[in-house]
Amino acid sequence: MKTPPTYAITSVDHALRLATMLQLEGSLRVAEAAERLGVAQSTAHRLLQMLVYRDFAVQDETRVYRAGPVLELAAHSLSRTALLRSVALPHMRALVDAVEESSNLTIRTGVRARFIASVECTQILRVGSREGMVFPAHRTTGGLLLLAELSLAELTAAYSDSVGEQADRPELAELHVELAHIRKQGFAVNQGRSERGLVAVGVPVRDVEGTAIAGLSLSMPSVRYDRDRLPALVATLSRAAGAIQAGLTLAHR
Repeated sequence: MKTPPTYAITSVDHALRLATMLQLEGSLRVAEAAERLGVAQSTAHRLLQMLVYRDFAVQDETRVYRAGPVLELAAHSLSRTALLRSVALPHMRALVDAVEESSNLTIRTGVRARFIASVECTQILRVGSREGMVFPAHRTTGGLLLLAELSLAELTAAYSDSVGEQADRPELAELHVELAHIRKQGFAVNQGRSERGLVAVGVPVRDVEGTAIAGLSLSMPSVRYDRDRLPALVATLSRAAGAIQAGLTLAHR
């Protein structure tokens, strides 16, 4: 679904990734930004200073960079997303260590899914980070899991409200049948829907009230996917999702 441009501009890509981090997480230090991007601290500093100049970021008195006025439109959801991400990341890292495949955490906004956290495995052939990327929800594992929580009326309304975003609109009756199956079994398997040669398995992450708020998934090259491993993958994912829910419960006390 996402093909890198033929003439990619690395500095622009880095700046956009930093802006996404600030919007989702709220704050960054230069050293952390450099580590996340895999660049020198001097490079990260120049990128962040340019974001400050264009009001995408501000720097406080402790020299920490935070989301600036341009990104403040999403401030109302910042704390919830940042909390979910911070609680989930340690469990995602443990999940990746256990399974040796990459992991993603996804939320849904309308009919789109946004990756708010990614942890890559160390295998040479692996699925890379999708953090900050946005896809049609029905093309992603996490998106399918979250769409599965909707009734047919809610699903229809979601797509009716997304006029102008429907170049890849699914056939809703067929999608609803598929989503009912996902909801019943409690997990989703995505074979090549977002990217050819990729398989992902995921389960929902629920909040303290039991509402599905995110999808937790493992992504792998299709050559390494073994259907016989599916029950074990789902069980491991479910334990990680349960641990994230427990962490969210503690955070709200």
